Amino acid sequence: MGFAHVYDFVDGKVEWIAHGLPVEGAGPHYAVAGEVADRGAVLACRLGDRIGDVAHQLDTVAHDYCVVLNDHDIVLGRMRKKNMPGALGAVVEDVMEPGPTTVRGTEPAKGLLERMKIKNVPAVIVTTSKGRLMGVVTQEALHRLLASTA
Repeated sequence: MGFAHVYDFVDGKVEWIAHGLPVEGAGPHYAVAGEVADRGAVLACRLGDRIGDVAHQLDTVAHDYCVVLNDHDIVLGRMRKKNMPGALGAVVEDVMEPGPTTVRGTEPAKGLLERMKIKNVPAVIVTTSKGRLMGVVTQEALHRLLASTA
C-alpha cells in the first residue's frame, strides 16, 4: 500500500494520551496523570547503588526520595532521605520501602487530584501499565492540566 513505517499501538487511546503522544479532533479532552508526569522531578536509583552515592543527588530534585528501579525501569521501591542517616555505606535495598504507592499514567486527573487533596499528598509516582516509571505528578501540575482543558 506504499506505507514505509507502520506501527501497531495496542494499548488504546487513553494509554496513547497518557504517554503524551499527539491527538487530533475537537472531542472532549480526557485529562490523565501521565500527561503531566515529570520524569526529571524525581531521582531514580537502582538496586545495588550505595546510599552515599545517591544522598548528595537528592539535593538536585524537588522530592526527598529516590525511586528504586530495576534494570528495566520498573518501580521496586522508594528510598526516603530520612532513612539514610548512618547508612551511607549501605546499599539502596537495605533502607528502601518496597512497593510504594503508584498510579498509572491513565489515572483520571480530576479524581486523582481530589484524592491527593483529601489525603494531603503533594506528589504521586506515576508508572505505565507495566510498572515502568513515567515520573511524578504534583497537585499543582494536575491543577494546571485541568484548568487548560476546562
